[in-house]
Amino acid sequence: MARERISHKSDSEILLMREAGLITAAALNAVREAIRPGVSTLELDQIADAKIKSLGGSSNFKLVPGYHHTICSSINDEVVHGIPSKDRILEAGDIISIDCGAIIPSGWNGDSAFSFVVPGGDPELMAKRQALSDACEGSLWAGIAALASATRLNEVGRAVEKAIRSKGAFGILQDYIGHGVGRSMHEDPAVFNYQTRDLGPVVENGLVIAIEPMITAGSQSVKILADDWTVSTKDGSDSSHWEHTVARHSGGIWVLTAEDGGAAGLAPYGITPVPVKS
Repeated sequence: MARERISHKSDSEILLMREAGLITAAALNAVREAIRPGVSTLELDQIADAKIKSLGGSSNFKLVPGYHHTICSSINDEVVHGIPSKDRILEAGDIISIDCGAIIPSGWNGDSAFSFVVPGGDPELMAKRQALSDACEGSLWAGIAALASATRLNEVGRAVEKAIRSKGAFGILQDYIGHGVGRSMHEDPAVFNYQTRDLGPVVENGLVIAIEPMITAGSQSVKILADDWTVSTKDGSDSSHWEHTVARHSGGIWVLTAEDGGAAGLAPYGITPVPVKS
């Protein structure tokens, strides 16, 4: 395995990444508030783009060659990379994941995602989809909590997988994983959502990564649709995707794309996030 080239960030650089993270969080919050039956995914994309621009940032998703939108919007059996469209209208009970990122003028990035069950659908179906989303979100926070004390990076993957397995027989995507974040939205190192034989690189202060579990209600096998972007489950099962950009620094851990720095999500683990001092 080739050695990964990890760019560790200084405290001043992490502070700049926090700016990008908060813009990303604001865009996702604006989208979350707009989700309802009858709204198109293109409308959600426009809301995210307007929010990012209003805060002085720009979409880093649009910097990906061939991609022209601010969010990825993936519905039901679509796991990730769904393309917004005026013809894709949300229905009551749908489960949708929204992935979004922002870059600030100094060149630093944020990247985050959430899943949401559209209200008003069949209660039984909604409960199943909410349980799927809750399992995925819970595994994200388990991974973040593990990073706080990890000595090797795959301790995060082990914690994510253990949390998922504790909630049911969910599929864990193997080929789509987390990553480093910095001046590029996607950097080394690879951040797996499952235990690997390789322990991964040593965790050092200044590590900034995106932890992003992706799970399904059935098989982990996926396919890429005809648009060459959307990743969908082969068996048609529902999916969920959650993500945060997280920094490990000399003072502790800080979730850069959470408004509270990760306080609520980490509280069950007895961990208090520590902001970098300006």
